[in-house]
Amino acid sequence: MVIHQLSDESPIVQACFQGDAVELRSLITRKEDVNSLDHERRSPLHAAAYLGDIEVLNTLIVNGSRVNTKDTRWLTPLHRACASGNTDCVKSLVKHQADVNARDKNWQTPLHLAAANNHVKCAELLIPHLPNVNITDRAGRTSLQHAVCNGHVEMVNALLCNGANVNSADKREKRAIHWAAYNGHITCLEMLIESGAEVDCRDRKMYTPLHAAAAGGQLNAIRTLINAEAMVDNPNSLGNTPLHVACYNGQDVVIEELINSGANVNAANKNGLTPLHYAAAAENADMAMEILLHEGATPNSKCKKGQTPLHLAALSGRNKRTQTLLQHTAFVNSPDDNGNTPLHLGAYYGQEIVVCVLLASGADHKKMGYDGMSPLHMASLAGHVECCRKLLQYGASVNINDNNNRTCIHAAACSGNVDCLELLMSNGADHHVADKFGRTPLHYAAGHVHYESVVLLVGSGCSVNKSDTKSCTALHYASAHDEDAKVVEHLLTNNANASKRDKKGFTAIHYASVKGNKLSIEMLLDHCSADIFNISSGSPSLTPCHLAAFNGHFTALDALLQSAISPDVQDSDGRTPLDLAASHGHCECVEILLMHGATVLVHDAVMRRTPLHAAAYNGHTDCIRTILQNTNVSDVINSTDLQERFV
Repeated sequence: MVIHQLSDESPIVQACFQGDAVELRSLITRKEDVNSLDHERRSPLHAAAYLGDIEVLNTLIVNGSRVNTKDTRWLTPLHRACASGNTDCVKSLVKHQADVNARDKNWQTPLHLAAANNHVKCAELLIPHLPNVNITDRAGRTSLQHAVCNGHVEMVNALLCNGANVNSADKREKRAIHWAAYNGHITCLEMLIESGAEVDCRDRKMYTPLHAAAAGGQLNAIRTLINAEAMVDNPNSLGNTPLHVACYNGQDVVIEELINSGANVNAANKNGLTPLHYAAAAENADMAMEILLHEGATPNSKCKKGQTPLHLAALSGRNKRTQTLLQHTAFVNSPDDNGNTPLHLGAYYGQEIVVCVLLASGADHKKMGYDGMSPLHMASLAGHVECCRKLLQYGASVNINDNNNRTCIHAAACSGNVDCLELLMSNGADHHVADKFGRTPLHYAAGHVHYESVVLLVGSGCSVNKSDTKSCTALHYASAHDEDAKVVEHLLTNNANASKRDKKGFTAIHYASVKGNKLSIEMLLDHCSADIFNISSGSPSLTPCHLAAFNGHFTALDALLQSAISPDVQDSDGRTPLDLAASHGHCECVEILLMHGATVLVHDAVMRRTPLHAAAYNGHTDCIRTILQNTNVSDVINSTDLQERFV
């Protein structure tokens, strides 16, 4: 926010603010410009209209001040006068042909500003000069909607008496009655209803005024609407009734009033969620839940995901509501459609107190949920050590398998929570165990680049060179994801074999090249033999240079080329790294390869195309230009492919 000093303004503006009409006339006599504009394009007349000094304002007008000049917000002096409630200024400006329909950048007219600021006399001066009072602003709102939103009763009355459309809707289909209900402006609400406002009208999301009143917790508005025969169970576009909305917002008194008026406590929305589901998860809804259960809400109703209110209370950490539901016969081990019980969800979301309540109430810590995971799996996967501790105290098994033969220590390795790992290992978890993919916890910790977990597991004796079913070691996975190379370095320091190949013949440096992890590449190069840059029996058809070029990783490619025997090694189709880079439009890689001496006049083994053919065929003009600038132009251009086609 910038505060402007009056001393920085022109003398004529200073005179306006000082209310000095004599000085103003003197300045005008000395040829001061009455239409001068400041940095926000405000004229002296804007200032006079804002201040309400009628003598100063009239002096400016009779001396040629333009009455319809607009500032940077498109506000005219009439807008300023109406916003400030300066009736005499409004009268004078209108008399001198000020545009009563002028719009600012929000498309608001002077009447909008008078209505929003409750300047009734200003509005009454404007209305006789308007074609109608229902002009809308950029949001589609009329002056009546602005007046109602702010609770200006006299203004609302004046507008209604002058033909304001009580059912006019803005661009979101909200009407004045929605705003009156939401903000609890009861007198305005009653006036609108008496003037014919539809009590069950809907906005774009199918919210009625009763929904709006419920959301705002406006008890008297609820009563007024119900007395006007508003339908209490009207659903919105999601199927939520006003009772759903009240429960979501924890509006206790409103909830009771709606129920007393006949609201269905077990109404389900389009997702099968009842008001009790919402009360279970919402903030500050303890009393709302008590009311619903007392009025017959079903504690074990399931939504379309199979979740009960107890599931939602558990995952949201609502301790008191969890206890309340259990006291009202909620099923503690009820599974949702994924097989997860409330205990699974409480454990996964780290709700330690709720986990304790559920366990003390008989929750089964052995029950398998999603993918065969136990609650301890879930807590370990999310890295919630205190939840793990509570589950272990109740006898949860650390070595139980999920559907993929993963134990809880696999899950903890994925989360990277060292405290969880240490807790599980101290309780007998086998950190050498492999899942059905042959992966140990070290594979997962390395693949997720959890450095401290890797250090702990390696220090505990995990084999750094153990292969999974794809013959990948922890180093393969770390190399693919470790951008700062800390995990890669630690594995190499502990004798990880950088030359070990997976079932496709790829080493760790191949994996690093695919992802462009330059630091990992540089570290791996010190532990690899030169044959990784060759195509031979038992090795893949692509070298690390091919992979980096294909994926556009030019910094990684530059690091590889520092050690490569030749930049022109061809794959099984005779393609060089330059061919792949040019074909895919990786101009930086093309530049790097040419800088390292890559040959341009080399043909692939399939179509006998050169890298220039590849760039031209795929429309990569930058690559074409780069190649031509770094080679013998005539030789390259005159080279033909298998079908005797030139570039």
